Amino acid sequence: MVLDMNHVHDMDMHMDMDMHNSFYWGKDAIILFSGWPNRSLDMYILAIFVVFFMAFAAELLSAGENIIKPHRNPMEAGLSLAIVHTIRMGLAYLVMLALMSFNFGIFIAALVGHAIGFFIFKASAIARAADRKELEFLST
Repeated sequence: MVLDMNHVHDMDMHMDMDMHNSFYWGKDAIILFSGWPNRSLDMYILAIFVVFFMAFAAELLSAGENIIKPHRNPMEAGLSLAIVHTIRMGLAYLVMLALMSFNFGIFIAALVGHAIGFFIFKASAIARAADRKELEFLST
């Protein structure tokens, strides 16, 4: 089989937006979908909030073992944890893809979302557990 490599593509090689390979500031970015936020300041602000909430939700779901109520059936508990893990990983991958826009605003939104989510769901749980152990130690 011989492939003809001399055919012409109908692809337009000029893009409306630059692809960055280093961090930059600005609303002119492609985040997750082609044409979004489409050079619109309102849509860029929406994109920042979307990335923030995806990172925040990923941290919420990483505390999934504390959220899911215990089941009598281990299969139900395992299935529930697998579903939560799948959603969390999907959100984490979407945040990673958004960060590949190399937009500094998106990067900061992801960091702040992860930091606040960790503080609320993980650090406070660790502090509560430490307090319980101290109380147990004092009561003995």
